[in-house]
Amino acid sequence: MVPAAERTAFVTGASTGLGYAIAAALGRKGYNLAVADLDTGMFDALLRDQDVQGRKVVPLRLDLRSEQDIAQAFEAAVEAFGTIDVLINNAGRTLLKPVLEVSWSEWDDVMNINLKGAYFLSQKFAARCIERGRSGSIVNMASTHGLTGLAGRSVYGISKGGLIQMSRMLAIEWAPHNIRVNAVAPATALTPSRQQLLDDSARERMLARIPSGRFVTPEEVAAAVCFLAGPDAASITGHTLPVDGGLVAN
Repeated sequence: MVPAAERTAFVTGASTGLGYAIAAALGRKGYNLAVADLDTGMFDALLRDQDVQGRKVVPLRLDLRSEQDIAQAFEAAVEAFGTIDVLINNAGRTLLKPVLEVSWSEWDDVMNINLKGAYFLSQKFAARCIERGRSGSIVNMASTHGLTGLAGRSVYGISKGGLIQMSRMLAIEWAPHNIRVNAVAPATALTPSRQQLLDDSARERMLARIPSGRFVTPEEVAAAVCFLAGPDAASITGHTLPVDGGLVAN
């Protein structure tokens, strides 16, 4: 296993929210970072973050709805680092709409970003690992919405459920190549943007479903991702780890 100080992680959707927290946590553990998002200008805060100081950090533009973008971003990461040891499929979008109001294009947009893009980026990553005879680790950012039912979030939940099943399928296919694939399924994490969106009544409704009585923190989600990505989880593949205060066990 390559020491963390010599390892590189590719993190999608890393400019804000959970992606930012994950990239910072990996930086603290010594990983160099290829960080991708739609707008590389949004990485200014991450590049200044003390957790990534001393690490090589390469910002990349990536639209997961574009096959060309996926290929170009991954090749740019390989060119910058030579090898990519860990892929974190974090980027995604939500859709809060009743089923009867969802349009064809909205369905496609959510699925293309949350599931299809992650699938084909994982394909690029695994092909590189296999070509070079190297091990690898993929962690997919799922959600408790992929494990439970909730009205008004059907497309998002279906995409995350697909991501959970994708993790199982890829894990089995790539296990002979020592490529592990797992997922983390967080409940609502109070990122700065989420705090601004939730009023008091919305928070009370959401907290009522969580046995622990509190929201998950971005740092807790990032810690789960780092565990599954790293050598301490060397025998764990094809699993989904809920980080949810007991929500899916309730």
